[in-house]
Amino acid sequence: MNREKFLSLNKLPSWESTGSVAEVKENVQLPYPSLAPVVFFWLHQSTRPRSWCLALVSTWFERVSMLVILLNCVTLGMFQPCQDLECHSDRCSILQAFDDFIFAFFAVEMVVKMLALGIFGPKCYLGDTWNRLDLFIVMAGMLEYSLDGHNVSFSAIRTVRVLRPLRAINRVPSMRILVTLLLDTLPMLGNVLLLCFFVFFIFGIVGVQLWAGLLRNRCFFDKSVSEYYRLDETYDVPFICSTTRDNGMLHCFNIPKRRVGGADCELTADNVTDLVFKGPPHHGCVNWNLYYNKCNASEHNPHNGAINFDNIGYAWIAIFQVITLEGWVDIMYYVMDAHSFYNFIYFIFLIIVSAQNSKMYCC
Repeated sequence: MNREKFLSLNKLPSWESTGSVAEVKENVQLPYPSLAPVVFFWLHQSTRPRSWCLALVSTWFERVSMLVILLNCVTLGMFQPCQDLECHSDRCSILQAFDDFIFAFFAVEMVVKMLALGIFGPKCYLGDTWNRLDLFIVMAGMLEYSLDGHNVSFSAIRTVRVLRPLRAINRVPSMRILVTLLLDTLPMLGNVLLLCFFVFFIFGIVGVQLWAGLLRNRCFFDKSVSEYYRLDETYDVPFICSTTRDNGMLHCFNIPKRRVGGADCELTADNVTDLVFKGPPHHGCVNWNLYYNKCNASEHNPHNGAINFDNIGYAWIAIFQVITLEGWVDIMYYVMDAHSFYNFIYFIFLIIVSAQNSKMYCC
C-alpha cells in the first residue's frame, strides 16, 4: 500500500506534502498540527521555551498586543514635536517612557512569535507579509535606539513610528480581509491611472504652450526694473497684467488710484507745487500708481512660485489643484487676467473630464 492510499484510508493530515508515514502519525499527535513540528533544528512543539511561546500566542497574547497598539495610537497623538525637541518637560518624559515600553513589548512579541512559529517557511513568521511589516518597524526602532547619542538626525527613522498602528490590521481578521481585498483590486485600476496620466499630460502640454511665463507679468514702475505694483502691499493676491500682444482682462491702466487717508490721490508728478500742499490732504497727494505702466515679466509666480505653467511639472501641480476644486477659481482668474477671457473653457473642460474620471474610479 503506497503513501497516498494510506492517507486516504486513514485520513491523517500532514504538515508537509512529502514525508513518511511515521511523520504523518507524529503530526497527528502534535498540539498544533498546522505549525512546523521543529524550528531552529531542535525546538519541538513540546520543548520549552517553544511550548510556552505557543501557549502565549494562542491565548491572550494577541488581545494584550491590541491594547498596546491602541495605547501607542494615543501616545503618538499626544506627542508635540515642535514643543518637545529637547524633551525636558514631565509630559514628554512620560510619553517617552510609554514609547520605550511599547517598543520593548513589540520586540518581545516578535521574538516570542519567532520561537513559536519559526522564521522561514510557509507557516512561519516571515511567511506572512504583515509579520514582515512588524519586523521592519521593530528593526527601525532598534536602529533609532542604537544611534542615540551619536549626533545623528532621527527624523526619517522616527517617521516609521507612524506605521505602528498598522499592526492592528494583523490582529483583526475582518480588517485584514478588507485591506487584502483593497490591495488585490489595485492592479485593476491600472487603466484608470493611465487615463489620469493621459489627462494630466495633455492638459499640461496645452497649459505650457499657452501660458508659460504669463503668471509672472507685473506692472513695473516707470524706468524701473525691480519695483512693481503690489495690491494692498501684499503678495498673496498679485496684480497680474496682460501685455499688448495678449488679450487679457487686466492691464496696467486698470490699477486703482492711490489712496491716502481714505481719499483718492488726484495729482500727478508734473503738477506738484508748493501751493498744492496748502489745500486739503486729499488734494495734496500724488497718484504714484499711475506710473506703474509697464507690463513685464518678473521673477515671481503666484503663491510663492507654486502656481504657474512654466514647465510640465508645475503645470501638473496646478492641474491637480484644479481637479481638487480647492482654489481653482483663483488660478483661472490669474490666467484670464494675463492671457484671455476665453481661457475659462480650458478649466471648465478640465473639471468635467476629471469628474468623469473620478466616476470611473469609484465604479
